Parts: sequence; structure tokens; C-alpha cells
Amino acid sequence: MSSFYPALAMLAAYLVGSLSFAVIVSRAMGLSDPRSYGSGNPGATNVLRSGNKAAAVLTLVLDALKGFVPVLLALIYGPRFGLGEGTVALVGLAAFVGHLWPVFFGFTGGKGVATAAGVLLALNPWLGAATLATWVIIAAFSRYSSLAAIVSAVFAPFYQILIWGGGPTAAAVAVMGALLVWRHRANIHKLLQGTESKIGRKPNLPGRPGGSGPGNRPPRATSKHPPKHPPQHGAKP
Repeated sequence: MSSFYPALAMLAAYLVGSLSFAVIVSRAMGLSDPRSYGSGNPGATNVLRSGNKAAAVLTLVLDALKGFVPVLLALIYGPRFGLGEGTVALVGLAAFVGHLWPVFFGFTGGKGVATAAGVLLALNPWLGAATLATWVIIAAFSRYSSLAAIVSAVFAPFYQILIWGGGPTAAAVAVMGALLVWRHRANIHKLLQGTESKIGRKPNLPGRPGGSGPGNRPPRATSKHPPKHPPQHGAKP
């Protein structure tokens, strides 16, 4: 029984993390599937490229909550079941992994930025605040969400170790940071090539001008000159 409750807590956190709210919210609001445009990533930043800010904000909040709530519940109710700091850290990691490889969506998920932020805010609110501040600063100056996420992911473990010390929390934060950077490997290549999309830039969506939907077929070419008719019999040339 000593390992049953930790395993159950981690499984529950993974299942909660597997809820891809970018897809769920987009479907509920009648938007295109975020996996079909932009970066193809089911996350808040890509939903924002649809032009629907409300959907993007809702996705961001829900993705953060699915990392925050499991950890918070483990912190509140875990001690009575013998769950210590190590298990709580693994619960946060499980929720993050669920977002990356969601069982409900064919194990194809997002990059985990918002979910990781929720986990950090629950594990250590000051660490979460410092990491979010890093993201905001980098994003404000560069306009690249991916660059801000990568820098924040690299800095977060150092914040934890240098200010609050090591331990299970630091290990979980380091693993999440490494996975987050790895999930951004395509973005790193685009950043180096100068082709990465900036925050607020709208891609060509299906059904919009420039998109690939059925309503975006180019108009047929028409001649500027009226058609020539053959002369009628008996008409003067």
C-alpha cells in the first residue's frame, strides 16, 4: 500500500494533464483545430494565431490549471496518505508529461509551457513568479513566445537550486525544463533561420483568404476584352 497512493496520484495527474484544452476549447467555440495551422502545436500561443483572443486566454488558463490543481491537491491532502515532497514533485511532472503525450489525443500534445507554469506556481509560488517574469521580459522584447519559453525553461532550475536549494523539486523542475527545450527543437531551428512566427501573427487558416479551405479558391481569370463574334451574313465589313 505504501506505493499505491503515490502511483494513484501520479496516474490521476497524468490523466488530467492529458486533457488538451487547446483542441477542446477550439472545438467548443467553432474554431479550426489548432493542430491544422500555424505551428501545429495545441497550445495557447497557436490558438492566439486564430485571431480569437478569448479562446487563447481560456486555453492558457485551463492548461495552467491542469498543472496547478493536481500539485495543490497533493500538497493539501497528500500528507494524510504519506505523500512527501518527492511524490508531490512527481505529480507535477506527471501532469506536465500528460500535456506532452496525452492519452486522449493519440499521445500528440503541446509543448507544455502553460502547464509547466502551473506546476511551478503550485510547487513554489516564488519560483513560478520568477519564471513567469522571465518569460514576460523575453517575450516583450523579442516578440517570440518560443524564445521566451526556452530561456525560462533553462533559468527555472537554476532559480530553484541557487535560491531554494536542490531536492526532488529541483530535479522535477530540471526534467521539465529539459523536456520543454527538447519540445522546442523545431522552434530553435526556425529562430536560427529567422523564420519563427512572432506573437500575434496570424497564419493562413482554412476558410480565410490565403488559406487552403474550399472557400479560398482563386477567382477564375476573365478577359478584359469582350468576346469577338463572327460577322453576320449580309453585314458590311
